Amino acid sequence: MRENAQPELRAVSTRDQAPAETGRKAPDRRDPSTERGSRTRPRKRGAAAKAYNLPSSWWMMLFSPLLGGVSCALLQLSLPPLLTLFPLVAASVIFGVSYWVTRWERSLPGQPTKAWILAFCVSVIPSGLFGFGIAYWMINGGLNIAFGLATLICANALSASMLSGRATVMFGCKAAAWAPLALVAGQVSAFVALALVAVGLIALTRYQIVIDRRRAERHQADARILNRAIDILRDYEETGQGWFWETDRRGQLTYISEAVTEKLGAQAEDFVGRPITALFDLAEGNQEGERTIAFHLSARSAFQELPVRASRTEDERWWSISGRPIFDTFQNFCGFRGSGTDLTEKRRSQEHASRLAHFDSLTGLANRHQMLQTLEKILSSPQEANRECTVFLLDLDRFKHVNDTLGHPAGDALLKQVSQRLERTVGKMGRVGRLGGDEFKVILPGRIARKKLSQLASEIIHSLSEPYSIEGQRVVIGASIGIAMSPENGESSDDIIRNSDLALYAAKDGGRGRFHFYSSDLHSAAEERSLLEQDLRDAIADGSLQLHYQPVVHTATERISGFEALLRWKHPQKGFISPGKFIPIAEDTGLIQPIGEWALRTACKDLAEWPDDIRCAVNVSPIQFSNPQLPAIITSAIAEAGIAPSRLELEITESVFLNNDEGTDAMFAALKGIGVRLALDDFGTGYSSLGYLKSAPFDKIKIDQSFVRGATEPGSRNGAIIASITSLAQALGMDTTAEGVETLDELDLVRMHGCSHIQGYIYEKPLQPDAATRLLGTGLTAVAKGPKSTRAPRQTVLRRVVLEHGSQHYLATVRNLSSTGCMIEGLWNVPASTIFQIALTEKLIVTATARWSKEDRMGMEFATPLPKSESGKIELAGEDTTFALKKQVRNSM
Repeated sequence: MRENAQPELRAVSTRDQAPAETGRKAPDRRDPSTERGSRTRPRKRGAAAKAYNLPSSWWMMLFSPLLGGVSCALLQLSLPPLLTLFPLVAASVIFGVSYWVTRWERSLPGQPTKAWILAFCVSVIPSGLFGFGIAYWMINGGLNIAFGLATLICANALSASMLSGRATVMFGCKAAAWAPLALVAGQVSAFVALALVAVGLIALTRYQIVIDRRRAERHQADARILNRAIDILRDYEETGQGWFWETDRRGQLTYISEAVTEKLGAQAEDFVGRPITALFDLAEGNQEGERTIAFHLSARSAFQELPVRASRTEDERWWSISGRPIFDTFQNFCGFRGSGTDLTEKRRSQEHASRLAHFDSLTGLANRHQMLQTLEKILSSPQEANRECTVFLLDLDRFKHVNDTLGHPAGDALLKQVSQRLERTVGKMGRVGRLGGDEFKVILPGRIARKKLSQLASEIIHSLSEPYSIEGQRVVIGASIGIAMSPENGESSDDIIRNSDLALYAAKDGGRGRFHFYSSDLHSAAEERSLLEQDLRDAIADGSLQLHYQPVVHTATERISGFEALLRWKHPQKGFISPGKFIPIAEDTGLIQPIGEWALRTACKDLAEWPDDIRCAVNVSPIQFSNPQLPAIITSAIAEAGIAPSRLELEITESVFLNNDEGTDAMFAALKGIGVRLALDDFGTGYSSLGYLKSAPFDKIKIDQSFVRGATEPGSRNGAIIASITSLAQALGMDTTAEGVETLDELDLVRMHGCSHIQGYIYEKPLQPDAATRLLGTGLTAVAKGPKSTRAPRQTVLRRVVLEHGSQHYLATVRNLSSTGCMIEGLWNVPASTIFQIALTEKLIVTATARWSKEDRMGMEFATPLPKSESGKIELAGEDTTFALKKQVRNSM
């Protein structure tokens, strides 16, 4: 603001001083068409501003008397008289003294009276001396009146312009300049005219004061609005919520908030004069926002909330940019003004929400939705060859026990470790995802050989079955895998998922810790399982379950020392159903708890009817063992039956030790506190550890029948294992029971190796309660009855095969299979000694001889024994060759 235009304003707001105190500088906020690139922040106008009596440039009036006198002398071509020269020089000197007066007034505020008097002295008095000198020259010195009046008018015009807005001083100077003319002339009319002019000047002064006051009030109101707007914008910038920018017509920055340049590690001056696109990262993959802004800048169109990535930042930062073109009063394009906000946190939240929608929050693996999308993308590929894939569906074995015993935080920690192992094992072969709970999925794109798939599945099971360390405790779980392939097992995602699920159930039914390829006969198995579960619930409700008792014979005396209670279920339509078929269903569905309690109470009740020296062993499921109410249930059953606790023996498998924690030890202590006997069942078939025998208070070790069967075969190591177990048990003071003894040679073997008790068909099959009571009524002596030696163990199968005889091919079904032979149905009245070629699989063709035939069934003896797997079984499930065998039949016709 020019000081010769209106009163000088001094801002008194403390906020105006903040930029000067902090040393911060900012470009000019004005229209980019004026003073482009200015680096100074415009000064705010204070709401309370003060007008000084004289402008700071008033001292320049000292040239007015000197120039006036010289000009008149040159025009008149004569020197002024002394009474003119001395006043003019004096006026110039006094005007010059005003330089120090104005500085004093500004440096020492708060003394208005002194300031006004001094201002009067250096303005009105020299104006009067100037007027007197010129008037005296005109009246007594012969100065042309025109020259004199012109000099006075010019001097008054100059003082009036410098004193604009200071009405009192201005009119005082005018009166002082013209009054000497009337005094020197000495005429009455001059005095009257002077008086009238004085009155007019006073009136004008008062009017001007009113106008100036109103103008000052409007100016202060405008200043307050301007200051408020500046404060709001500055606060908005300093809070970091947003920032402002401005460009010229060429797209180069003329202003940018310091708040954003500080985040870029630079000063605002570093960006002024550079294109606005210099603020953004133009790297590959981040150019969409930049191209959009460049388009709007060239098109001179407004834009809103364009996302762009910031440049020159170590961490990733995103902004939302808005802008609009600005035009001057003549509609000439001047540039752009706009604002920006930090979009980083919002973008991170969106990415986090997107990640939660596609990835598991606990393990970081792809979730169910993402895995389904991946599978559907493969199956919907335009090229048929790219639609081939394999799906592994995994389920963790015994994971629920970890959750129940160690708590959900431990279960979450276990799932994280499982996911890490799973990703390491699968590697780059496919994608791993978590469907929820303890269920995982692996998608392997492309065609992969079944042998390689089997190898990968085995590696996964082995990796996941290794011990884990959870909260300082050793945890062991397992995994079962169902495998389905596309397009063989389905061409849609629903079919592949359903079939892999069926294969998973088959793997779990096969004993867990296994993998199973999908085959077409699994659909009927799944339906059968569902119906069986519902029938089992009905059996529990109507009491259809039974307990049968198999005698346990003391080896040395051949007397019955007790029984093992074995659960049986006689289905109304299907007859007796194998426990190996319905017990896993009961464990999976939680029905094992009520079934187990019923078995304990029923066994105690039957035990009360038998002699006091007879014991009864009852199997306890690991799920029952983890139930804290088990000791109370056992105590209640013993009390209701009125028997001695030592007559009840609980058979516990090694799986209860998989989570070796304080709860397991506490349960053993509680059971021994009741007084019941404890037997370690199926010793050697699970995760065997001698530490179990050291810590757990067992009274007996039961040798699994898998060691007894085949023990008499040449080259078998089972006999050595039995001898080792019995020696260990004798050293620890424990009894041993050999299970599954069926032949006389097996009986002799276990006796020779020192087993204290024997249980098996060699003495008696499991008996119903009344039959067991009748047996005890005839005496406790047991007589061994059975075949002299054993034959190869059989396994039940249901498989379509092709038989060839005399260039003729026949379709039949294998029912039972062993390494030395099988039973086949489908061919009627085949003569004995007939030789066939049997295609058990596409690659496995054996020669066999019919040994017997009855109606549509016949027994076959293989010329060469079939190889067994490490588990002792003949694996045929991996080769489903129904279509290939049918093709073979068609080709032979």
